[in-house]
Amino acid sequence: MWQQIIVGLIVAAALLHFCTKYLPAAWRRQIVFVLTKRGFNQDKLAKLFKTESSCGDGCGSCGSCGDAPAEEKPAEGGPARRVIKLHVQR
Repeated sequence: MWQQIIVGLIVAAALLHFCTKYLPAAWRRQIVFVLTKRGFNQDKLAKLFKTESSCGDGCGSCGSCGDAPAEEKPAEGGPARRVIKLHVQR
């Protein structure tokens, strides 16, 4: 019986690690939002899931789902974007 409990704790810890590290940011924000509604501390959850402490529901008031950042301005005389040339061999 103890072995099953220990294995269950290890699996739960692995699932928590996976959720905090490898899930997309939008999903992590949604998890923080749902758990905050259930009464958990939003600041601690945001720190654990590595997200901003915000609403996360997509309402637009917190700025978490706003416009994408503008493209960086090119250096003096340099190209605006980096181009990778591909040489196709047939």
